[in-house]
Amino acid sequence: MTATRYAFEVLPESTLRDMVDLMVRLIEACGAVVIMIGAVVAIAKFVVALSRRSINQFSAVRLTLARFLVLGLEFQLAADVLRTAISPSFEEIGKLAAIATIRTVLNYFLNREIAQEQREIELLKAPRVPPPAP
Repeated sequence: MTATRYAFEVLPESTLRDMVDLMVRLIEACGAVVIMIGAVVAIAKFVVALSRRSINQFSAVRLTLARFLVLGLEFQLAADVLRTAISPSFEEIGKLAAIATIRTVLNYFLNREIAQEQREIELLKAPRVPPPAP
């Protein structure tokens, strides 16, 4: 009877927890790598903008960094959700709620800023039409 019971058990809980813990660490690492790459790209664009002395380029730098931050935060939030997926305690659920709220608010404001920066860049690129002559 014991052998039959174990034959239907797919994964012991400890193995499942270890696998989820590994996945959480990998996803957190991916988020950190995305943010790091975004910082490096933004720094490179910033140096180029400085050399050109073009203030208009700074918006593009901020937009680039903001996009990477949003993606990195999404990875971090995914890792937090996965961490609490296996037998969460009320304390873990509370922590997830606080972390998810903070990261969601950050993402919301970053997305708003990205949209605003994008509109400003498009306005700068738009051809200027002279007003009609009277």
